[in-house]
Amino acid sequence: MKRLSKALAAAGVASRRACEQLIFEGKVSVNGEVVLKPQTLVSWETDTIEIDGDPLKKEQEKVYFILNKPKGYVCSNKPLGTKKLVVDLFKKFPYRLFTVGRLDRDTTGLLLVTNDGHFAQDVIHPSKGWTKEYLIKTASEVTAEQLQTISRGALVEGVWVKPAKVTKVRRGTLKIVVREGKKREVRVLVQKAGLDILSLHRIRIGDLTLGNLAVGQFRPLSEKEKKLLAVPLYTK
Repeated sequence: MKRLSKALAAAGVASRRACEQLIFEGKVSVNGEVVLKPQTLVSWETDTIEIDGDPLKKEQEKVYFILNKPKGYVCSNKPLGTKKLVVDLFKKFPYRLFTVGRLDRDTTGLLLVTNDGHFAQDVIHPSKGWTKEYLIKTASEVTAEQLQTISRGALVEGVWVKPAKVTKVRRGTLKIVVREGKKREVRVLVQKAGLDILSLHRIRIGDLTLGNLAVGQFRPLSEKEKKLLAVPLYTK
């Protein structure tokens, strides 16, 4: 027996936190009855678990991919009209995959895709202290004053956040390292400084780097890469 939220995460539905939200929203049923408590104990041997009426299979083989996300793709498992979904890039695989965290539709770069909810929870949980690094190209040269404005931080989702590091690379290119990972945090920081963003590209999570993976391409994570995300690195 295990908690329903953990069973869903192990079956590759989503991260444990996201699975709990599905339960709270009344989308999960056990033996035909809607269950609203994530701590409900279930067994794959004796219980039938469904999400929105679709029965789940038992725990899947765990897979882990690193993707260079292309522009125009949305990090969601729900159909959104004509919008392209990141998971559509993985249609050839017989797994219920989801993204680890999110990048907005216009942001490209490093994105993890898996069916391991526990792994996803470990990567995205704030207590792990992972930093994320972005490469930003702007429509004009970045001034010293604008770098200072970005470094001072901005209000994002009701919380004042400051980047861990801001570096000018060349005239209209800079790198920003953040810890909080709030929605559109980097865009808010840059736009507050009066800069128009031409492209926003994530290049690193913790010690895991995108490398030379082409845009739109993906590959399995190596065992060494998975270990890079196995423990918190608060100074990275």
